[in-house]
Amino acid sequence: MKVGLLGGGQLGQMLAQAGSKLGMSCRALDTSSNAPAGQVCELLTGSFEDQALLEKFSVGLDVATYEWENVPLATAAVVAARVPHFYPSLANLEIVQDRLDQKNFLKKLGVPTAPYQPVGSQAELLAAVRVLGLPVVLKTRRLGYDGKGQRVLRTPDDVEGAWERLGGVALIAEGFIAFEREVSIVAVRGSTNETAFYRVAANEHREGILRVSVAPAPGLSPAQQAQAELVAGRIMHALGYVGVLTVEFFEHEKILLVNEIATRVHNSGHWTMDGADTSQFENHLRAITGMPLGSTTLRDHTVMVNLIGTMPDAKAVALVRGAHLYDYGKEPRAGRKLGHINAPASALPELLALCGK
Repeated sequence: MKVGLLGGGQLGQMLAQAGSKLGMSCRALDTSSNAPAGQVCELLTGSFEDQALLEKFSVGLDVATYEWENVPLATAAVVAARVPHFYPSLANLEIVQDRLDQKNFLKKLGVPTAPYQPVGSQAELLAAVRVLGLPVVLKTRRLGYDGKGQRVLRTPDDVEGAWERLGGVALIAEGFIAFEREVSIVAVRGSTNETAFYRVAANEHREGILRVSVAPAPGLSPAQQAQAELVAGRIMHALGYVGVLTVEFFEHEKILLVNEIATRVHNSGHWTMDGADTSQFENHLRAITGMPLGSTTLRDHTVMVNLIGTMPDAKAVALVRGAHLYDYGKEPRAGRKLGHINAPASALPELLALCGK
């Protein structure tokens, strides 16, 4: 079984590693010759708009997927036309690439979200603020991740000129939710409509980047786990979805409000590599290749610590009971995800001290 990966970052790397355990081989396509996936599988590099390269990438593939939801839709369409199967579908990719389309889809499903308004000019921003009140979260509709392309407007002075400061492009304004915490659920659906759900994780972000995930989310009630599964299941069913899907929520007064969805394996699901019977990466590959889904049963209360900008001493990590270090092989750079550590949740204070957090 040959699997194509559009995108060769660390998610592609971990998909390829999971594939090797299932007897699959992977081929990744990325713009960088130093992409992490190239350490563990075949890597083609060049422009996502290079038609000859896309044809070469597609040859011999049984199925293709993507590790990055900002893959150009035209690129995905070329590959999808040349391989027997492409999951998640082009329609799924199109919805998730535009935050307004995503919110409209969720609204149509009756899924609770923050109130929102489309913004296409400074005048429309002023109108949105009148409807939503302050503060509001102003986001670009496209190409936003890790906190990029968004800002919180708290005062009238913040609103003045904000549309231009975010590039004068199509935006979405969302009502500010005074949430207690952010949580997420990783779910998976196979081509035979089989579904499975992981335990909800609690996530801590700083500067728009995920820093820590703890699974299961401490204090989360069975009713909230059931609510998260119901929402994720409804979304996957409505999309005709195949693969892993992640739903990010704001927890507010015990109610879970959807923030965003990701049609791919997700940073907040890295804990599954050691804390569940089957990792999100293996289950994504199982789903898109028509294999039965693996068990999502929790093995242990698990913490995932993202390693941002610098890596800790590997020997020191090895001294932490139950800790597993994942090094993506990237050149260090401020704000860059270089790796992560999974460990029993009880080890979190020790890990934070080790990583200087």
